Amino acid sequence: MTLSLEDIAWHRSVGQLIDALDRPNFWTLLVRQLEQYLGFDSWVALLFSNEQAPRVFAECPGADGSPDQLFQDYLKGLYLLDPFYLASREQPGTGLYHLAEVAPEDFEGTEYYQRYFRLNLVADEVHFNCQLDGERTLCLSLGARQRFTPSQLALLSLIQPWVVSLLRQRLAHEPLEQPGAGTPTPSGNWRSRLEDSLQRLKGTQLTARELEVGHLMLSGCSSKEIARKLQISAETVKVHKKHIYGKLGIKSQSELFSIFLQAQNA
Repeated sequence: MTLSLEDIAWHRSVGQLIDALDRPNFWTLLVRQLEQYLGFDSWVALLFSNEQAPRVFAECPGADGSPDQLFQDYLKGLYLLDPFYLASREQPGTGLYHLAEVAPEDFEGTEYYQRYFRLNLVADEVHFNCQLDGERTLCLSLGARQRFTPSQLALLSLIQPWVVSLLRQRLAHEPLEQPGAGTPTPSGNWRSRLEDSLQRLKGTQLTARELEVGHLMLSGCSSKEIARKLQISAETVKVHKKHIYGKLGIKSQSELFSIFLQAQNA
């Protein structure tokens, strides 16, 4: 077997990244290496867990160096609608995940997509996920203003084992506590936090099933998807939606999202 110059360069860079595992600039070096093989416009390394808001280890710098307000809104509670976060909680796993694989059918029609995702990431996203245990997932997210091509996704799949291994080894060198006290770490599991968000401002008692339907609506599931996930009929889904809107005094999913958004800042 003959190695190409590209193969030799890749293995050399992996060796350099292993040497840099304990250095503060590890994430930047890893991202720069990935940039040699494909184009992307944003990145963030973060830890998903059941009991806390996502913990950020590193992220790409903003254009002016100031905090990204949209990303701060994400950390306050919008992550509860992130298809990558939800997929990591519902079906934990290690590997490469593409937006098209984890997003619900109506994701691009959601307020979350229109008010956050489209403005912050614009078009596409992939995650390298390293499942640490039953409740924690270490992720490296790459966002792009253009759709990733099949050849780019194939390349990412090819190098995924190396990247995931580096992520796993890097965790031992991250601080035990996240710098800064601004990132909220709410108590309770992620499902209960999402349910609280739908009821907190209105003081209305939605049933457990209505909360499930409301969550799936906000995350972008179509009525057929909701029916399939909850093993109920599409007509029953419509009845639950009607009850949700009636109890909350609203007429649209946009208003439902506004209730959710206001609750994160309450």
